[in-house]
Amino acid sequence: MANNKRKLKLHVNMSVNGCIAGPNGEMDWMVGLKDDELIKYTFKLHEPVDTILLGRKMTDVFISYWSDVMNKPNDPWYSFSKKMIETPKVVFTKTLNKSRWINTDIATGDLIEEVSKIKSQNGRDIIVYGGASFDSSLIKEKLIDEFYLFVNPIVMGSGKTIFRDLKEIQKLTLIDSKVFDCGLVLLHYEVKKN
Repeated sequence: MANNKRKLKLHVNMSVNGCIAGPNGEMDWMVGLKDDELIKYTFKLHEPVDTILLGRKMTDVFISYWSDVMNKPNDPWYSFSKKMIETPKVVFTKTLNKSRWINTDIATGDLIEEVSKIKSQNGRDIIVYGGASFDSSLIKEKLIDEFYLFVNPIVMGSGKTIFRDLKEIQKLTLIDSKVFDCGLVLLHYEVKKN
């Protein structure tokens, strides 16, 4: 029997003006990487999650980064890195037929059908990390149930955004907001159902 309450959550760091990466994919602008409260919040956010969705372009960076952190016991994110590597992942791609990463499956079909299939399976919540074009496609197709926007105290002249492809307004309900000592602000929204 399917679990119809399985939610797809978007977890994304962004600048005040909505960029999630620099024009060439730079991510060195993020703050809070040593903020204990932010680390605890991120752990809590992931407690009900058992699946991670990634776009093809993001996967190499994501897995490489967390694998590297796993080799650094003094890194504040060390404990979290194990969860990132061990949590099953689904990579959405049109260029690969099989996964070259551990604990990772490949989805090559229609985005709406593939995500709907995953959401209808028994399991816990699902979280998506991007990249930008993958996040944009999920948002455009109204597949995201909750947004966790981690707004960094920085403005970029240009960069990659995730809301540019919207053709219509999507209404959200603010569930929570939180200010961290590092200056980062979390905005947690739920999509309003019609």
